[in-house]
Amino acid sequence: MRVFVTGASGWIGSATVDELLGAGHEVVGLARSEASVSTLEGKGASVLRGDLDDVESLRRGAVDAEGVVHLANKHDWANMAESNRAERVAVETLAEALVGSGKPLVVAGGVAGLAVGRPGTEADPSPAIGPGAPRGGTENLALAYVDRGVRAISARFAPTTHGDGDHGFMALITAAARRQGVSAHVGDGSASWSAVHVSDAARLVRLGLEQAPAGARLHAVAEEAVPTREIAQAIGGVLGVPVTSVTAADAVEHFGFIGGFFAMDLSATSDHTRQLLDWTPTGPGLLEDIKAGAYGM
Repeated sequence: MRVFVTGASGWIGSATVDELLGAGHEVVGLARSEASVSTLEGKGASVLRGDLDDVESLRRGAVDAEGVVHLANKHDWANMAESNRAERVAVETLAEALVGSGKPLVVAGGVAGLAVGRPGTEADPSPAIGPGAPRGGTENLALAYVDRGVRAISARFAPTTHGDGDHGFMALITAAARRQGVSAHVGDGSASWSAVHVSDAARLVRLGLEQAPAGARLHAVAEEAVPTREIAQAIGGVLGVPVTSVTAADAVEHFGFIGGFFAMDLSATSDHTRQLLDWTPTGPGLLEDIKAGAYGM
């Protein structure tokens, strides 16, 4: 299959490109920099120059492909309105290009906000609706194209897709521990995060692209609920700093913007996804990765 991948040189995107190429697919990666071009070509992928604001490149990449994986996002935490706007325009452009084709469109999302007081499941619809919602409401936007002949699929990632080289949320939490001289959790640390190793997440994307039915919601979740207290203890143990608690009111001051997320319970299951795709995670767990030095420790 000729697959167009946005975010192809990013954290999850790089692993996904490797997974797709390893399975015999042809990959065309969207690239905005010379470094990204060099990296993708070095892997054996083709390149389409452009970025999320280049709607013509997005449209051309989708039209010329047999399947699309959309993993790119601006992740501008200082201007989320702009990130959400760009995300919605990008997904709409890709979906419109695929109308009536029956081709797969895998769109990245997350498990945050799916449920209160219990782990989120694939049966839970995304509460993000409309342009002003998180990620521009793109899960619901993409799935609405199922009735227009697009095999749209939502891939919801755990809040930490971890591994050696991860520069996402877990790296920010570890950086806060170095900066503050203590490894903290919020409150009693009973809030939990789901987690998945990047290799397992990439394999899920590939299986979803190949097999998932139109309208499927897939959960890239290997561990349902890792308590934030245990995450803080693992980081503290490796850094050799004390473990402490901060209040929810002080979380953002201590951690930066990530503190608001670290205070939340972001647990989720993946039972349906595993059964649907015969997906069995095999990568190391989050605490194992932390203790092995995946975050530069």
